Formats: sequence, structure tokens, C-alpha cells
Amino acid sequence: MFPIAFHPIYQHPLPEGHRFPMLKYELLPQQLVYEGTASPSDFFEPELCDLDSVLAIHKPDYVNDLLHMTLNAKAARKIGFPLSKELVQRELIIAQGTITGAQKSFDTKVSFNIAGGTHHAYATHGEAFCLLNDQAIAAQFLLDHNLAKKILIIDLDVHQGNGTATIFQNNPHVFTFSTHGKTNYPFKKETSDLDIAFNDGTTDEEFLHTIASVIPKLIATQKPDFIFYLAGVDILATDKLGKLGCSVEGCKKRDELVFELCSKHQIPVQVSMGGGYSPDIKTIIEAHANTYRVAKDIF
Repeated sequence: MFPIAFHPIYQHPLPEGHRFPMLKYELLPQQLVYEGTASPSDFFEPELCDLDSVLAIHKPDYVNDLLHMTLNAKAARKIGFPLSKELVQRELIIAQGTITGAQKSFDTKVSFNIAGGTHHAYATHGEAFCLLNDQAIAAQFLLDHNLAKKILIIDLDVHQGNGTATIFQNNPHVFTFSTHGKTNYPFKKETSDLDIAFNDGTTDEEFLHTIASVIPKLIATQKPDFIFYLAGVDILATDKLGKLGCSVEGCKKRDELVFELCSKHQIPVQVSMGGGYSPDIKTIIEAHANTYRVAKDIF
């Protein structure tokens, strides 16, 4: 099987009625074990991320404000979660889960983080449920420890990876690729190395045709020796915060396409789950679980 980062802190308590479906972090591991896609031994529990790794991406003033609960009210509101020491601890653990998973991927070919995909976190601030950018931190860790020389970040969430794009905008060792809804948050887009913005209601056929024509070319031209994949399921037509029109089956085929290319080219991949905000939690869990089911079949 493959390693999966999970910690009980992932399911962080939120005020009643909060729109973020925190329950998915409890239900997804249970579903994977229940159906036999994963076994309990596949899961590992990350520790706190070393601050040196965090500070390789995020500015000291911002990190200090998080650690000491001195973030100003406006900056805290942009994050969208009530700020607490436990929330910050959660983010540090998520980041370490992605780092450790990435390291394990060199042996297992693929690894997962039940949480993560916090691509709206910038070097200087957080926003949209993202405090620290887990895949950016992990990517820089691989570069700094000479574990990778060229990294491709494939972000297929419905929202642009604006924080990730900005963090690596002057780094030739990381190529950022983001597909997203044209009219979705963030309303002011940043510039990734490659951005593809889809119109509202884009269906499986157009979405899959586009990425099937683009990703192989990126692998051929960029020649990455590691891939980070953000597998958000908020591309679904049912999603409350997304405006695309993809189906659960189309989302599954998206994952198949990415994993088959990683396997074909023997490029290790770390997967963070990203967003998913369909009204029915069953839809979210089914779409996320498909990502693991596909990986089990391919790797």
C-alpha cells in the first residue's frame, strides 16, 4: 500500500454552522479502512513541523504572529477560522505530514495527506482556510535537502493556487501549474507558471481533454523528478464554493490521468486532498476516496 498522513488534530472543532466540512477528516480515514482501500498500518501520525522548514517559505513576522497569537484581527479574518494555538499546531502537523509523505514517496512512489493542499497561504499571510502552505514547505524541503532538483506542482483544485504561485514565482526549480474556475475565488488571480481558467459549468469532457493535453507536455518539457498533486474535489458540479460542472466519475478520471502519468514516468508524487464543499458529506467522501482507490490500482 502507500503511506497516508493523518492526525486526530486534523478534525479541528469549529463553531456550529461553519461552512468548512471539518468532519471529512474523521470520515475519510474510516471509509478507506472500512472498504479495505487502506489498512490501519498505512497511516502515520506526523509530528510538529520544524520551524526552520516553515521559515524557508513563510516570513518570520507572520510565523511569530501565528505562534504567539498576535495576528491582527483583519489578517485573522482572512483565514476564515477562529485563530487558536491548537489551529496553528494543526497546521504545523499537516505541513510535516506532507514533508514526511514526500520523503516516503521515493520508496512507495505515492503518498497522501488526509488534509493539506493549503495553497492560499502566502509567505506573508494566510487566507481562505489556509495558514501555512504545506506543499510549498515540502517542496522547498526537498530542494534544500538535495532530494529533488526540479519539482512540478499540479494543482487541480477549483480555486487557483494563488499563494503557491507567488511563493515560487522566482524559483526556477519549481514549476507551478493551476487549473481553476475563472470566476471563482480568488477574484484577483496571481500568476502561476501555467494557469488554465475554466468557464462556469465546465464539464468532464472539456476538463479532462484539457489536462490530458497539457500535463504530458509539462512532464516532457520540465522533466520533474518530483510531483506534488493537489487533488481538490471542489471541481464537482455539486460544490457550494465551486462553479465548475464535473461529475464524481470525471473527478476520478482526473486522478487516474495524473497517477498514470506519474507511474509511467516513474516520478514520485505526494498528494494533498485540498477542497471539497458539496452539501452532502457523502459526496465529498466518495470523491476523495476515489483518489485513493485509483492510486491503489495504479501503484
